[in-house]
Amino acid sequence: MLTIHAKLVEAMIAQARKDHPIETCGIIAGLEGSNLPLRLIPMRNVARSEIFFEFDPQQQLQIWRTMEARGEEPIVIYHSHTGTQAYPSRTDVKHATEPRSHYVIIPTDARHGEEIRSFRIADGMVTEERV
Repeated sequence: MLTIHAKLVEAMIAQARKDHPIETCGIIAGLEGSNLPLRLIPMRNVARSEIFFEFDPQQQLQIWRTMEARGEEPIVIYHSHTGTQAYPSRTDVKHATEPRSHYVIIPTDARHGEEIRSFRIADGMVTEERV
């Protein structure tokens, strides 16, 4: 189960709406081993795509180094789906490299629901969890 403060959810949704129709992306960091998301870090989607996201590699390296120095880890990795349901695509599963993270998907097309959804993705297996 993912426990997350409503203000963080609101910030992810606001970012997704602002970036629409491009998929938005980012992480929420928290203290290592805590499983509590605390610090939202919006990231650039260098793919600038409506159907997938790709973190800016230089920005990602800098953020991961900062997290390490602060004793943090990526508790949530989030992105939006702009025209499909909030469920991990094959590409999302392929690029899920943080098995301890919660993968949150924000739908920005009301035809596919309005609730964010969270998943655990490890070894190619997708498991939905409550938020």
